[in-house]
Amino acid sequence: MGYQQYGISPALVARIKQKMKNPATKERIKGIIEGVSKFDLQDPAKVQRLVKSATGVLKENLSQAEEQQIVRFVVAQKIDPNNTFHLIKLWGMFR
Repeated sequence: MGYQQYGISPALVARIKQKMKNPATKERIKGIIEGVSKFDLQDPAKVQRLVKSATGVLKENLSQAEEQQIVRFVVAQKIDPNNTFHLIKLWGMFR
């Protein structure tokens, strides 16, 4: 799995996936990422703010190292939120 190469714990991913099954939480996360562009996801500072916002909603306490691992992972994926293929690829990573 790609995220493990960045040092992101499978246990963390499993906890977040479980929390995202809650419809209210899912909607709050959607609200955070609404309007995010490909260029926003290539800016480490913006990605870090998004990660901090999302972890607040999910009530996850991440260490600085874990936060940086997630930021590096997101930037390295070169995600275009308007490209369906990119979204399917991400979905496949976290199934």
